[in-house]
Amino acid sequence: MARSRKRGSARRRLIVHDPDVTRGLARRLGMDHLVGHPSERLIWAAFTFTNSFVTIAILAAVAMVSRTPFVFPSLGPTAFLFFFSPRSPAATPRHAVHGHAIGILCGYGSLWLFGLQHAPSAMSGSVDVQRLFAVALSLASTGALMILLKAVHPPAGATTLIVSLGIVTEWSHLVVIEIAVVLLTVQALITNRHAGIDYPVWALRETSS
Repeated sequence: MARSRKRGSARRRLIVHDPDVTRGLARRLGMDHLVGHPSERLIWAAFTFTNSFVTIAILAAVAMVSRTPFVFPSLGPTAFLFFFSPRSPAATPRHAVHGHAIGILCGYGSLWLFGLQHAPSAMSGSVDVQRLFAVALSLASTGALMILLKAVHPPAGATTLIVSLGIVTEWSHLVVIEIAVVLLTVQALITNRHAGIDYPVWALRETSS
C-alpha cells in the first residue's frame, strides 16, 4: 500500500504556468510548430531572461546618470511578473502602477504617523517600537488598500517596506520610484505586444458575451 502511494505521488505532474508567452511568440513569428514542443519552455526562459535584463539595465543606466533611485529591489519582481505571466491581473499596467503608488503612500504615511520621516534607516540596525509598528502598518495597509481598490500587485509590498524602513524617504525620490514603475510598465507593454502576446494596454476586462 505504502509503495503504491509513493508511485502514485511520483507520477503526479508538477503544476506550473503554461508557456503562453512562448506560444504568443511562435504565432507571431509564424512558427506554430513550436507550440507544445519540449523546447518551448527554454524559449520562454530566454524571453524572460532577455527582457528582464534589458529593462532593468536601462533603468539602472538612468539611475547611474541621474544619481536617483530609478532602480530599486521591488522592480525585480515586477519585471518578472511582466515577462513571466503577462496575462495575469497582477501583471497588468493598472495593477503595477496603482499598486506601487499605494505602497509608496502607505509607507510614507506610516513614517509620518510615527514621526520617522527623518529618522535613520532601519538598515543601520536601529529598530525601535515605533519603527516596528510603522513597518507592520505600511504592509498591512498596502495589502488592504490594494484589495479594496482592485489593484493587487504583490511586488508593491516590497516597495512600501523600502519606504517604511527608511531606505528611501525623500519625496523627490519617491516620485522617481513611481516614474521608474511607469517606465518599466511602458517597456513591458511595448515588448509583450510586439511579441504577439495579448497584453492589455491598461487592465484586463471581461469580454461581453
